[in-house]
Amino acid sequence: MLKCGRLLHILAFLLLSYWCKPSLAQGIAVPGMVCKPVSQRTQEIGCWIMADDPVGQLTKSPVYWHLDSYPTRAPALADKSPRSAVIEALGKVWLMTIEDEKWRSAHGIRVAEIGPLSITANENYSAQYMEAIFTPGMTAPAHLHSGPEAWYTTAGETCLETSDGHVRIGRAGGPPVIVPVGLSMHLTATGTEQRRALVLILHKSSELPTTAVHDWTPKGLCQNKN
Repeated sequence: MLKCGRLLHILAFLLLSYWCKPSLAQGIAVPGMVCKPVSQRTQEIGCWIMADDPVGQLTKSPVYWHLDSYPTRAPALADKSPRSAVIEALGKVWLMTIEDEKWRSAHGIRVAEIGPLSITANENYSAQYMEAIFTPGMTAPAHLHSGPEAWYTTAGETCLETSDGHVRIGRAGGPPVIVPVGLSMHLTATGTEQRRALVLILHKSSELPTTAVHDWTPKGLCQNKN
């Protein structure tokens, strides 16, 4: 049998390990993943690139992101235009389209139209679409995009601190988050539910959609949102 002193030492070690374990309740953020192609997906949690397709030259600013859902891929493919992508994400088939505000699909169920998205007229753009699933407390490292970003949230809550000193909150049922080009940002999944969102980066085709930022430090404006 273990001596009393050694037993107490083991119990103390176990208790210390338990209390020092990172905990969302203690406000300790869990780093999120860099977005990866869906072909590399090995788990549900994370940020997964579903498509990154050219939409061609956009001649007028602003444009809108149109989201339509379909029961199967076939009718979505039938409605697909040169500025559309068909993806399967968050349990649905989606037709994602970049067009002007009045555009409508022929057969889809209109879910949302997000905009205005300000772009540089007469530039060639590509639309990168992602499925983002984060547990509360997960973060994404500081970064910026070469075009506007937008989210459509179906569950949970996300707080985004940007380099202009503002905070943007994305919630299910709330207004979409739109981030103009040129702002550095730091994302935190807040609230108590798993964050589930569709994300668009409408980036210049000649530039990387996302670049890591090392010359800006977030002020932690989203910390009190947890």
